[in-house]
Amino acid sequence: MLEIKGLGYQVDGEDSAKVEILRNIDLTIEDHKFVVITGPNGGGKTTLAKAIMGIAQPTSGSIVWNGTDITHMSITDHARCGVSYAFQQPPRFKGLRVGDLLSLAAGSERLTRDEGCQYLTRVGLCANDYIDREVDTSLSGGEVKRIEIATVLARGAGLMIFDEPEAGIDLWSFARLTETFQELHERGRTTLLVISHQERIIDLADEIVMVGNGQLKRHGPKDALMPLILADTVTGCSYMNKEGEG
Repeated sequence: MLEIKGLGYQVDGEDSAKVEILRNIDLTIEDHKFVVITGPNGGGKTTLAKAIMGIAQPTSGSIVWNGTDITHMSITDHARCGVSYAFQQPPRFKGLRVGDLLSLAAGSERLTRDEGCQYLTRVGLCANDYIDREVDTSLSGGEVKRIEIATVLARGAGLMIFDEPEAGIDLWSFARLTETFQELHERGRTTLLVISHQERIIDLADEIVMVGNGQLKRHGPKDALMPLILADTVTGCSYMNKEGEG
């Protein structure tokens, strides 16, 4: 179970004034749920995800994963506790081959070629074309994105966080990606936390977390919150920012 209590995150603004990015977020996510975090751009979704992974250090509150307080642990210790993260814009590693990267993610001295290829196939890549390539600038942004998602799958963590996994991915690969999320969820071995604005991904979720202005606006079953999100897209009225919501 993921338990977040009173979470806040501040950064220094102009004239040393503090700027609140996250404010007093309380959130509990049960094991093996598929949860989508959505909301307006700049609302704090990615910062919340990075705080859970240990990339951003909260200035207040706590994050507890499976009974362990991970609030101020290092990224490495978060990973050891079973938390993994796929960036919206993944890094590149010149000189490191895709197969080696997958082996590192899996915690294995060396995945077999077939094992590595299986992970690549699950994210819509023709495995034999990529397994021996370097993770460098010769790869497009969409290709690097899918390779990073494959490394998260190889890691097999108990909590998998994906930041806008649909970004830069073509329609065919996107369809394969949604199938992969569905398969992961059906296996019931991991908790999925996905930042997305895509209706097809949101529709797969058990629950939706709506974040705006650095605050938790709504959290509940997909069937209850999805109509509100769809209404926003039709009317252009921002349900997320209405007076009194939260």
